[in-house]
Amino acid sequence: MNTAKMSEWIKYPRRRFLSVAAMSFAAAELGTIGSANAQSDKPAQAGLPKIKPGTITSFSSLKQLDAGVLNVGYAEAGPADGPAVILLHGWPYDIHSFDDVAPLLAASGYRIIVPYLRGYGPTRFLSSETFRNGQPSAIALDIIALMDALKVGKRFWPF
Repeated sequence: MNTAKMSEWIKYPRRRFLSVAAMSFAAAELGTIGSANAQSDKPAQAGLPKIKPGTITSFSSLKQLDAGVLNVGYAEAGPADGPAVILLHGWPYDIHSFDDVAPLLAASGYRIIVPYLRGYGPTRFLSSETFRNGQPSAIALDIIALMDALKVGKRFWPF
């Protein structure tokens, strides 16, 4: 698929979703820097399971799905009709970066999707002719294709 055709099917709401998701992830990371040590001193929030960091070592099962130029390996948790949260790992990590947080989000009613990004785990290119690229724009296209393949709704945060 050439770049002109790719930009035709990328709709503004999808771009907005990805930018909001990136900002939310960055805000969450910044918020946890100062509170990570303080959490152990606070009682657990009512209704959420207590999870000792490092005790969950894997997701229940991995799934595979063709999405765009990739066959994506991903883990999924939570209710299928819940608001979707896509957790993206970075280099040199993989989906297990979210072993502790995914169950908490799933228990709160979110549909958690944790894909292996291109070049990681069981995710493979569908064609040997596909250009190998790890730029953020290529990863964004991969996530949009994954959202389409999983039929993730176009429901956004209420702002």
